[in-house]
Amino acid sequence: MAGTRKERNFGGGRRPSERPSKVCPVCGLPFTWRKKWERDWDNVVYCSDRCRAAAKKGGA
Repeated sequence: MAGTRKERNFGGGRRPSERPSKVCPVCGLPFTWRKKWERDWDNVVYCSDRCRAAAKKGGA
């Protein structure tokens, strides 16, 4: 089967375009679910450590 590509699923059988997403309150950019955040997705607020640090300093 040369030349064929299997479609890969992420996020518990979801395609990347179907993953849940949130908007970072610091930078305003959307970010999507990652396997790393699987158990803590409800608690994830910031898109990066940089934004988390900026929020603690009161910046944005």
